[in-house]
Amino acid sequence: MVERERVEGLFRDAVRRGRLDLPLPGGGRTRVRWEALAGLAEEDLSLARLGDGHADALAILDELGGPPPDPGGSWGVWAAEPPGAVLSAAYETGGGDPGWRLSGLKAYCSGARVCSHALVTARTPEGPRLFSVVTGGPGYTPVAGTWAAVGMAGSDTLDVRFDSVPAHAIGAPGGYVERPGFAHGGVGVAACWYGGARGVARTLLTAAETREAGPHALAHLGAVDIALRTARLALDQAADEIDADPCDHKGLARLRALRVRTLVEQVDREVMDRVGRALGAGPLCHDPEHARRVADLTVYLRQHHAERDQAELGALVAQQGAEW
Repeated sequence: MVERERVEGLFRDAVRRGRLDLPLPGGGRTRVRWEALAGLAEEDLSLARLGDGHADALAILDELGGPPPDPGGSWGVWAAEPPGAVLSAAYETGGGDPGWRLSGLKAYCSGARVCSHALVTARTPEGPRLFSVVTGGPGYTPVAGTWAAVGMAGSDTLDVRFDSVPAHAIGAPGGYVERPGFAHGGVGVAACWYGGARGVARTLLTAAETREAGPHALAHLGAVDIALRTARLALDQAADEIDADPCDHKGLARLRALRVRTLVEQVDREVMDRVGRALGAGPLCHDPEHARRVADLTVYLRQHHAERDQAELGALVAQQGAEW
């Protein structure tokens, strides 16, 4: 069974069993939502990528007043805007049913051949806008071979070509990124990163519990424990702050998201480095689950935009002030 088919089975089972029917962010149980995402990621990061997309789509539809999703449907959120891939929307009135149509190329569509529906950003004359689409119909073509990475291979992330695909507008132009939930969802992605690091760290924990690890490996385990607890505390604090101010009246949502995402990204890189230094090449070469987790997490973390995000964080701190 190829990796995509294995993860597809896990994802469909999670949707069917209601594992992805999570509390909405800001509804008073955001910690529960993020622990569920972290648990999925500790189990399998490709599963978490699809699961987070599905759960995020349901939250977006609720926040922007979209139609209730079809029962049993599996959703993705495709909003990446890399250079060279342009998806445009046009409202057509003649020659058939009037409505929006999407044409062009959308990159980084996780679950391109798995999801039954997707929320997709596209360009319009009024500015960028969010649309819902049903996948798999005429004009919808996942582009084979557009994911070369070993990491996150199970997430079925491909470019998709749209050729006059029917779509429904969700929210107003610009509404997708201007809503408070955009930042809240960004912290949810960090919860997935954190869960992935927990999975990597358990290889070191198991080694220390079952054999004589030696003082250097134990020192790395101690440092990993501190790093992961720091990330967990940051996520818990952020969840409580979001629940206390779900509509972002204080204007801190973007600053909070950048802080937590930057911290968790640094923690995850430290965890992978320390586990590798403690255990050597053995787990990477002989433990397929551990090797897959490390490869998946390495790719997943690149959703953090490194120095670009740090520069935005620094600008917001300079503008809004520090708390230290």
